[in-house]
Formats: sequence, structure tokens, C-alpha cells
Amino acid sequence: MLRKGVLTVHGRLTDASNAALYCTVGIDGADGLAAQAVYKPVAGERPLWDFPDGTLAGREVAAYELSAATGWGLVPPTVLRDGPHGPGMVQLWVEPDPDADPLLALQDPDGPEDGWLPIVRAEVGDGRTALLVHPDDARLRRLAVLDAVLNNADRKGGHLIPAADGRIYGIDHGVTFHGEGKLRTLLWGWAGRPLPEEAAAVLAGLAGQLDGALGERLAPHLTAAELDATRARVAALLAAGTHPLPSEDWPSIPWPPI
Repeated sequence: MLRKGVLTVHGRLTDASNAALYCTVGIDGADGLAAQAVYKPVAGERPLWDFPDGTLAGREVAAYELSAATGWGLVPPTVLRDGPHGPGMVQLWVEPDPDADPLLALQDPDGPEDGWLPIVRAEVGDGRTALLVHPDDARLRRLAVLDAVLNNADRKGGHLIPAADGRIYGIDHGVTFHGEGKLRTLLWGWAGRPLPEEAAAVLAGLAGQLDGALGERLAPHLTAAELDATRARVAALLAAGTHPLPSEDWPSIPWPPI
């Protein structure tokens, strides 16, 4: 349906930095068979100083392909196709669960509460500070591992979607797979800690897949150097056996963080 269904644009997501259009996608002649989706046309991408023009939609598709290869299902189904405003990325819409527990909180600056991990100290006005934290949640930890492989330069809080099916999905992966280290995320709570056995096993599987079918699926969307850098990041994570630490040469927190 995402690949071949009819896209009908209903409006624009005004908070997005690039053109992001809310759509329905349906099959002609199949009454009631439709889904909600986000369509990001390449023509609506703003130029960036550090990423080649017109490549963000393809990077979103590559992020989905790599996520799918982990078996974790962290990125909603995403395809590259033609649409009303030209070629672009189309991704299945995930509705946030309004009753889900919060994924970010501000707590006492002296330390996080039980079950929470620190991200950074934040100024909250009038000379006061608070500790920005996220939960010690295995679902978020998987996303932290994925982001380290993707070299995600923009993991904001608003890019984490807790859904009614119990999963936490990651969205907005246009600035990923750069050949240089650009990891910016709010998921620093496990920085320097040993990787879970599950994550190590998944990374080992990715190493093999990147040299085979997965690498072939990513190749249309990335340069050869970026694909080599992805292999190198997987190898480095396996060799270190730990979650990465924030870089000293690159801002570690996206702005705005939410």
C-alpha cells in the first residue's frame, strides 16, 4: 500500500523543518482499505551544510531498512516513491498513545529518581537548574543502539513515539549515516555502559548483513564511503562492547532537545 497506493495530501506538519505532509494512502477499488502516512518530498528538503542536497528521503528509507534488519521494528515502514509533489519518502503514520508513560522528565539536579537515567543538567529559569532524564527502558535502549549505528544527528524527544501497541518508535531519520561522527541524541543514559547481550548479538548479525543483502538495499541511498562508515561503526561497537560516549568535538544534544 505504501509503495503503490494513491496518496492524498490533507495538510502539512508545521513543526517540521522540511516539508512533511500528512496523507492517507489507499488502494483504488478497495473500499475502506487505507492508512495514514507521512510524505516528505525531496523537493521540500532544505539544503544542509553537512549533508548532500536531496538525500534526506533516501536516508530515512535506509534507516528503516537497517532497523528492520535488527528485528526490533523500531522505525515505521518507510518507502521511497513518487507522489503529488514528486519523489519522496512515505512512512506509515504512528499515532502516539496519549496514556503512555512520559519518556522525558525534569527532576532534582542532585540525581535521578529510581528507574530514570540522567541526560544533562538544564537551566529552567531564575537561576535554577534541573536534571533532564529518560527512563531506564529496554525499548529506549534498543533505540540508543540503533542511533549509534545510524550515526543519528537529531534524536530529539519529539522523535520518540510511544504507541498503543506498547512499542516506542523512532521517526525523522533524514540526518543519519554521515561518514563523520555526528551522534546527537537525548538517549545518553547508558553512555559507557556494557552493551546488553541482545544488542551485541544484533550487532554481530548486522555486520554480516551489511556485507550482503542489507548492504545492497542501503547502497542506492548512501555513498560507498557512508556504507563503509556504517560497517565501521558496527565493528567499533562490537569491539568496545559498550554504548558510545558523547563526542568532545561535536554537540551531543540536539537543539531544540524536544
